[in-house]
Amino acid sequence: MSNRMLVQGKFKPKNPNKYKGDPSNIIYRSSWERQFFRWCEDTPEVRYWSSETVVIPYRCKTDNRIHRYFMDVKVKFNDGRTVLFEIKPESQTNPPKQPKRQTQRYLKEVMTYVKNTCKWEAAEKYSAERGWEFVIATEKTLKSMGIRLII
Repeated sequence: MSNRMLVQGKFKPKNPNKYKGDPSNIIYRSSWERQFFRWCEDTPEVRYWSSETVVIPYRCKTDNRIHRYFMDVKVKFNDGRTVLFEIKPESQTNPPKQPKRQTQRYLKEVMTYVKNTCKWEAAEKYSAERGWEFVIATEKTLKSMGIRLII
């Protein structure tokens, strides 16, 4: 993963009325999230948006305990749709490839993948129960939305 993906900071909205939540405390956890936030602000079809305001409980298969999943972004569109977005590199949406010999890195990647799939299953269910959509937005998704990524 690129170092640019690990950029964090506070996002200052140009249009704070379009943000649902505290516009003085919007945190991005990657350059891709920052670019997505800009897209939300600049896209006329977006009525409003929020970041990490939807919290979904999920049971993780790695420890069988309940955890909290903070959704990256919730977007309400002018056409009435509500979409929850998880912003992830495509490489993290697929199971890790098994190496010839098991390494600590591979085991960690497997655990992360299992945890993520548990989160995504919970988000799918949560969204469906409310008539919303859940989208894992990878670099391909973001580029198709016209979002310029800094990689």
